[in-house]
Amino acid sequence: MATTTNKLATDSDSGQFHSDDEKRTLGEKGEDVEQSVPYNLPPDPDAGLSAEERARIDRRLLWKLDLRLIPWLCVLYLASFLDRTNIGNAKILTLTQDLNMPSDGQYSAVLSIFFVSYSLAEPLTNVLLKRLRPSIFIPAIMILWGIAMTFMGFCTNWSGLMAGRFFLGLTEAGLFPGVNYYLSCWYKRSEFGIRAAIFFSAAAVSGSFGGLLAAAIANMDGLGNLPGWAWIFILEGIATVALGVASFWLVYDFPDSATFLSEPDRIRVVRRLKLDNQASAEKEEFKMIYFWASVKDWKTWTGAMIYMGADGALYAFSLFLPSIVAELGYKATTAQLLTVPPYAVACVFTIFIGFLADRTHQRGLCNMGVALVGAAGFSMLLGSSQPKIQYAGTFLGALGIYPCIANTISWTSNNVEGVYKRGVTLGIVIGWGNLNGIMSSNVYRNVDKPRYMPGHGVVLAYLVLFLLGGSFLQYTLLQNENRKRRAGKRDHWIEGKTQEEIRTMGDMKPDFLYFL
Repeated sequence: MATTTNKLATDSDSGQFHSDDEKRTLGEKGEDVEQSVPYNLPPDPDAGLSAEERARIDRRLLWKLDLRLIPWLCVLYLASFLDRTNIGNAKILTLTQDLNMPSDGQYSAVLSIFFVSYSLAEPLTNVLLKRLRPSIFIPAIMILWGIAMTFMGFCTNWSGLMAGRFFLGLTEAGLFPGVNYYLSCWYKRSEFGIRAAIFFSAAAVSGSFGGLLAAAIANMDGLGNLPGWAWIFILEGIATVALGVASFWLVYDFPDSATFLSEPDRIRVVRRLKLDNQASAEKEEFKMIYFWASVKDWKTWTGAMIYMGADGALYAFSLFLPSIVAELGYKATTAQLLTVPPYAVACVFTIFIGFLADRTHQRGLCNMGVALVGAAGFSMLLGSSQPKIQYAGTFLGALGIYPCIANTISWTSNNVEGVYKRGVTLGIVIGWGNLNGIMSSNVYRNVDKPRYMPGHGVVLAYLVLFLLGGSFLQYTLLQNENRKRRAGKRDHWIEGKTQEEIRTMGDMKPDFLYFL
């Protein structure tokens, strides 16, 4: 994250950095080292101010960004996750009976088809976001998926529900990777993790809110000759359309053109990104070379493996938690309400891990520790038949899954430079992770009631092999690469190159040190 071509420099394998002024910084052993000013740095609007005044202005600017960007984006992702997982709440009502879906295969296909379209569309969505502008792209896809969600409430057979879920996945695909990419273009690497965690915590909130909302809407059963599950789809879809319309005014474009910032504040945001050696501050035209740079980068595929472990477990948990709790002996409405506490605890823990990883610069170790908590939870679900122990296992399961989603996205984003390369990488990583939703849709089968042993076993394997194992692998490889770069073993990569060519190398610059 820090380089010898700007004012930031690392002091450990963690990638932690110190900052001084724009001309001098700390060398590896703590000595002052002369540095060059980052390429094309705008004039400093705060020239002549003291360090204390600069720090006060920076804190005020960061607070302004947080208030304008984070709350509304959290609301949008809450709606997104609610719309994709509310089918689990509908299932424990009368969905499968009303649509004549007697077999596990039909319900699993309805879940799986969402992830097919969702995953195939994701790698391209960040390119579209950059070209169409966030203030157009995000509201447009929200309106489209809200319409798809609403019309799912009028389905009368399995085929109609399949079509609705396919278009829901296609239109929702751009939000999660798009917002994570968008936020990475506003914040420094050391600030991004906690914001990504707060954003993703909306998924856990949606789990809590979804259970409460489904329990309330189910009381509309029979109104307008429609069943309760249909009203869940219709009302939540209409709400999403309304949020999409409002987003035309509440979602902003990138820092250099954001209308809620004054001209000096726009310059300050761009400067702080450049001083963090981020290409996010640059205007860049899309070229296929950026796509292939992402595909050829080993970090793309280790990130995909890690995210696969987290996301596969996430969707299995969120789609089937109502069914798992119902099989502990509770009625439908009680089961809906009992899904709330595990999500609420996971929400708080997700934010805490985001904060901890930002402060320690140890995203890999955070992933590994949290994965062990999740593995313990699913081991309890596998090892005990007592409802209280199984319910406690769902808490640990939620704690071990949700924080790793945001932390893995932050880890990936921190270690990829280049406007379009980062966008493509996030699209591939998130797309591959969501493709594993197909697995998640098929591991909890009615024939395995009430213990769901195969489902719990598969989720446990995902957590241990891919999330824990993948995090350990990437952590080790990044640590080794940092050592080689500090030792000067990558310096030959820039021999004979101009300053402009070196700048465009992004994370392949020999002095770019990775977040661990």
